Amino acid sequence: MVDTAAIEKTRAAAPVPNHADLETLREAAARCTACPLYRDATQTVFGEGPDHAPMMLVGEAPGDVEDKSGHPFVGPAGRLLDRCLVEAGIERAHIYLSNTVKHFKWVPRGPRRIHSKPNSAEIAACFPWLEAELAAVRPKILVALGATAAQALFGRDFRVTRDRGRPVPSRWASCALATVHPSSLLRAPDEETRNREIARFIEDLKTAAELMRA
Repeated sequence: MVDTAAIEKTRAAAPVPNHADLETLREAAARCTACPLYRDATQTVFGEGPDHAPMMLVGEAPGDVEDKSGHPFVGPAGRLLDRCLVEAGIERAHIYLSNTVKHFKWVPRGPRRIHSKPNSAEIAACFPWLEAELAAVRPKILVALGATAAQALFGRDFRVTRDRGRPVPSRWASCALATVHPSSLLRAPDEETRNREIARFIEDLKTAAELMRA
């Protein structure tokens, strides 16, 4: 799924503690220098949630608001996710939220910092941290939000457009599925499309909730 050479580089640059709890992992990840992204990021944005949450949601990477605050999913996409979780009957306080990459990647555009998609080397370099989070949380249901997370977790041939909302096997959880990233809903070309896609996203989250409670 990911480049094993890059994984070994991560372990050399900032060793991922074996069999560690989330707090130990969070403290260690704050010192990670395995890829260049740490140089321009404000801080590592590690996952958050209960130690053994029954559901874990994994996105792509922190955005500008997350980079400044140090917390995942607190920007515009996170606020939309919160709304959709409520509609799906899922309490955010009971789930674990993280990202495939833990540092904000951006390009300047005037005074703004614009999100840039992490490349395969950056994803691979950060993957040991995600694996360690998964091992510590041991979720019953794993939900990948968007193509970056889905392909990192389920393989490069996985297509969210084709397989979203369908349970797939995973070595990290009893069941797993993928859906779109909430940021894609914010980019919908018009209100009608946005509302339709938000409804589909909520249905995917409801599927995850049903699997979690089964």
